Amino acid sequence: MSEKTTMIDMYLEVAATLPPLIEDPAVVAAWESPSALEGFTVGGLAEHLTGQMFSLAAMLASSDTPPDVIGLLDHYGRVSWLGADLDEETNVAIRERGEEQAAEGPASLITRARAQLADLRATLPAESGDRPLRLGAYPWALRLDDMLLTRLMEIAVHSDDLAVSVGIETPPLPPEAIETVADLLTRLAIHRHGPTAVLRALSRSERAPTTISAF
Repeated sequence: MSEKTTMIDMYLEVAATLPPLIEDPAVVAAWESPSALEGFTVGGLAEHLTGQMFSLAAMLASSDTPPDVIGLLDHYGRVSWLGADLDEETNVAIRERGEEQAAEGPASLITRARAQLADLRATLPAESGDRPLRLGAYPWALRLDDMLLTRLMEIAVHSDDLAVSVGIETPPLPPEAIETVADLLTRLAIHRHGPTAVLRALSRSERAPTTISAF
């Protein structure tokens, strides 16, 4: 990240790609169709994707902050959904929440997403990157900059999922954002599979492992 680009700037630039994506005619037309992610309709996936704005706004509005502020790798080491089955309780709840919200239809989400982006543009720049934020019911907090990185990763990954689901081009994201997300995913992949597996996957296809997926 350059000296002039803060994580807040980067997040807001990436979040601005969400309204145009969810209001694409192909997304609207396929709202109730299955998405590329098992268990999600296109609408449910669109709700989950834009939830990366709504959940952030809720965290910023909350004063509930646990005393334990941890780093990103520690956070991903503790979350219950990482590596869990599709039928695991947390994953089921995520899908059900997205589908319930999607029942209101695309017009509702488009309106809410535009309004949420405008609000974040007005309020987020005044926040400190060191502010601790609690994610959901987890008994720990992340610094705002780290929390924004988790949201960036979710947006990058699920924007591609949504685009693939309806046969449109994946929205281009700023190179610096992609590099930042790729760095996080690489660190998670090393943590999960070990450095040798990741090095081989990136440089030696003849002895690369089947997967180095971060999740």
